[in-house]
Amino acid sequence: MSVQRTIKKEIDFLCGKYPVIAVTGPRQSGKTTFLKEEFSSYTYVNLENPDIRNFAESDTKSFLEQYDRFVIFDEVQRTPFLFSYIQAKVDEDKVMGQFILSGSQNFHLMQNITQSLAGRVAIFKLFPFDFSEMKSGGFLDEDYSVNLQRGFYPAIFDRNIPPKTFYSNYLRTYVERDLSEIINIRDLRAFRNFISLCAARSGQLLNLNSLANECGISQPTAKSWISVLETSYIIFLLQPYHKNYNKRITKSPKLYFYDTGLLSFLLKLTKPEDLQLHPHKGELFENFIIAEMVKVNYHRNLMQDFWFWRDVQGREVDLLFQDNQLLNIMEIKASQTIMSDMFKGLNFFSELAKDSIKDKYLVNSGTVNQKRSAATVIGWEKIEEI
Repeated sequence: MSVQRTIKKEIDFLCGKYPVIAVTGPRQSGKTTFLKEEFSSYTYVNLENPDIRNFAESDTKSFLEQYDRFVIFDEVQRTPFLFSYIQAKVDEDKVMGQFILSGSQNFHLMQNITQSLAGRVAIFKLFPFDFSEMKSGGFLDEDYSVNLQRGFYPAIFDRNIPPKTFYSNYLRTYVERDLSEIINIRDLRAFRNFISLCAARSGQLLNLNSLANECGISQPTAKSWISVLETSYIIFLLQPYHKNYNKRITKSPKLYFYDTGLLSFLLKLTKPEDLQLHPHKGELFENFIIAEMVKVNYHRNLMQDFWFWRDVQGREVDLLFQDNQLLNIMEIKASQTIMSDMFKGLNFFSELAKDSIKDKYLVNSGTVNQKRSAATVIGWEKIEEI
């Protein structure tokens, strides 16, 4: 069964508004498959092919005369000089949806886009499957732990690749190819150890000093490595909500992985049952839910900002996002049983924020869906309804 990618609707809309569409995202998130299938009327050009790349480099004018409109340029970061020519051509032709650009090395792709195509390009991020996409393909398991451990990369489902095999090869390719072209990593073993240490801290406050010391590297190196993991869409940092309501608040961001399958592989969780015994089960479920919210935000092009809130006493709200200047707040619990003390973080913050709150949610790991006075209780599979 084919998967209906959520992002298609938004790309179709902005194809009529911008001459260039750029699709970025993690390696193996399905960008090429999606573009070739959903934009089959476009000519597909893979600039990874050395013959095609040589044509583009040696005779750019003739190249763009042949591929002049309604073209997908894949791996376009391989030909950085092409961006200036594309800029001149779209300015002259004024054709909307003229080119679709994609690439797997997001640092170089975005660098060239921002330098040459500002104001001419609509940028989209395609991540591994979200819940609704998994449902459309018949892949979403009713047990959240199966989905969390298996992950959401398309190849696992399209080619029936065991997750352990996929993530082992993914990590090796990612470290040895992509990152070596962005930064000079002298010690691959130290970097692999660094990624594993990040995995052990998912859902926790980022402490660069601790990471650097445990990995045996300097703090500037740790900061650089975190930055490149962000740029490559392996991790993301959730920032603390800035309004303190006269309370001392945490200023450090929290660290999460975009894909919990890669996270599970790094933590050596080889089967769903391993999750139930893990000491950080709560943080892993929190990563699972927040990563889904972030993916849906990008796939639907909602342009939403997310935060968490935590004071120095450890009182916390897992996720905050705005709606018409009001805040929606969310607590995330890896439990199928709803207890009254689960609402205490929401209640405390609601008292501080007073009239700034729109809706309150408690997301659980089961199928409990209830409207309570303290908050709306939602099972993990229903969070797309928020």
